[in-house]
Amino acid sequence: MATKLNRDINYLNRDFSDIRAKLIEYSKTYFPNTYNDFSPTSPGMMFMEQAAYVGDVMSFYLDNQLQENFTTLARQTNNLYELAYMFGYKPKATNAAQVDLEFFQQIPAKPDGTPNWNYSLTIGENTQVTPTTDSNSSFIIQDKCDFSFSSSLDPTEVSIYQYTGTNPTFYLLKKKRKAISAVVATQTFSFGAPQQFSTVNISGNSIIKILDITDSDGNVWSEVDYLGQEMVFNSIKNTNPNDPNNAANAGEVPYLLQLEKVQRRFATRFTSATNLQIQFGAGNPNDTDEEITPNPNNVGIGLPFEQDKLTTAYSPTNFLFTGTYGIAPSSTTLTVRYLTGGGVNSNVSAETLTGINTSNIFFNEYNIDSTTAEYIFDTVASSNPESATGGASGDTNEILRQNTLMQIAAQQRSVTLDDYMVRAMSMPSDFGTVDKIYIEKPTLDNQTSTIETLCMYILSKSNQGTLLPPNSTLKKNLRTYLSQYKMIGDSIEIKDAYIINLSIDFEIIVLPNFINSQVILSCINSLKSYFNTNNWQINQPILLRDLYVRLDRIEGVQTVKNVQILNKAGIAEGYSEYSYDIEGALQNQVLYPSLDPSIFEVKYPNQDIKGRVVPL
Repeated sequence: MATKLNRDINYLNRDFSDIRAKLIEYSKTYFPNTYNDFSPTSPGMMFMEQAAYVGDVMSFYLDNQLQENFTTLARQTNNLYELAYMFGYKPKATNAAQVDLEFFQQIPAKPDGTPNWNYSLTIGENTQVTPTTDSNSSFIIQDKCDFSFSSSLDPTEVSIYQYTGTNPTFYLLKKKRKAISAVVATQTFSFGAPQQFSTVNISGNSIIKILDITDSDGNVWSEVDYLGQEMVFNSIKNTNPNDPNNAANAGEVPYLLQLEKVQRRFATRFTSATNLQIQFGAGNPNDTDEEITPNPNNVGIGLPFEQDKLTTAYSPTNFLFTGTYGIAPSSTTLTVRYLTGGGVNSNVSAETLTGINTSNIFFNEYNIDSTTAEYIFDTVASSNPESATGGASGDTNEILRQNTLMQIAAQQRSVTLDDYMVRAMSMPSDFGTVDKIYIEKPTLDNQTSTIETLCMYILSKSNQGTLLPPNSTLKKNLRTYLSQYKMIGDSIEIKDAYIINLSIDFEIIVLPNFINSQVILSCINSLKSYFNTNNWQINQPILLRDLYVRLDRIEGVQTVKNVQILNKAGIAEGYSEYSYDIEGALQNQVLYPSLDPSIFEVKYPNQDIKGRVVPL
């Protein structure tokens, strides 16, 4: 009977030289009398070096295959795209430039000299504007521009354009819109019998995003981050017919935010920089499995009720998953509208976006004089006071890697107070703008509930830049927006932060050979900058030392004699209704806010920051 040999094999050698050396050692150890010619030119060494070469190559590819599974080590672009998709980050094939556009039109005056708004125009959404210097770049506005509508968030500026004698004959209207460097493209896809998780692909350079998808029956398909997501945000115009309770706040909050369950949904992902894949669900709208509301009676149906199967039979997960992930398109044609463009070349210079495509511009009224209407239509113009910015090529491999890692850390949920703060500040401005926010956990003496209550204090801002308490519509939209990201055990209470209005009086001694008025003006401008509301947060104290130091650094100031902070209150005078004991809150040259979350504001700096020169 042959004796079994236990051979010592080392698995740690990975490169050519190590494998070659171990093969020689192995041969000398276990075949000492069979082969002993290890000269470089011997046939045996030829075969051992060939084996070492194959082992080295296989080891190389094995190492590379392994590292391509890690975001921090992957080098191949297609693998980075797959990893990004896995962790919920959507790569960008291009970055669109953004710019603020100004639109103009003239309207005639009525016989009484007031503007005749019957001749106001509407510039439709996705209207193209091209620069005079580069016809290859094109910009679109994503929100329509209605000159007849004016609010604090969307004002229409009116000025007299032409007089006849002392009477106005024409007025000039101006509105602002944000535009992005993009062109609307369209593709259609036909579907027959339903197929589970069917996909279509859009190929091309510089694809920005899907604009919308509609089928031949007029149904709108909603984009989701993943097919298992059945809730999407839906916006409706804040008008009296849609919501009479919130229509009064339409000027500050033009849209209402709602959560809607959708069956027709799709998810997108870039498989490469030039290919965008669109994937649909697997269900049928007539299937009972696609019911929006799960039926608790189905829990455990068809499962044996033996004692050892009790957990399985009554598992609540039996009705949480439909397995359909939305419905699959069938016997229909889908029209896909998407945006292309962007890139470095889209960063056009100022005062160049003047070419308006007029095919999507129309009058709000039709019972108007045709000759006058023709003249008015030709007065439409556009301009960009500043250069477009943000246009760039798509994600490089390194940017793709870093953004994926950031997505892993952030995730689509709010856990910490900072998470809630960032999420609230990121709500789209169409639903109201949160300018200041402060979050705290209230301390309750006898709190027995397991629900975590968070108090969120917020403020908005007027179009003049002053702070305002948020209206009820903004709070409603914010509550709806946060409901998709908050932890299930968190309860959020949204409140108004308190505004404490102030005035500043100071006294200085001016150096010789300096003009008093100029030094005072420089001091006032410095304090204006210091008290700019953008620099202040809720519950931030005021250090009087900072004021003294700031004034003392002004050229021409010899000494700062005194700085006094006073409270300004009273709605009739245009201030906050809340008065504040400045003297009682001032300790060790630090002015503290109230125990209730509040913010200091110099609302009218031109009149409430005063200084005077005193003698030495």
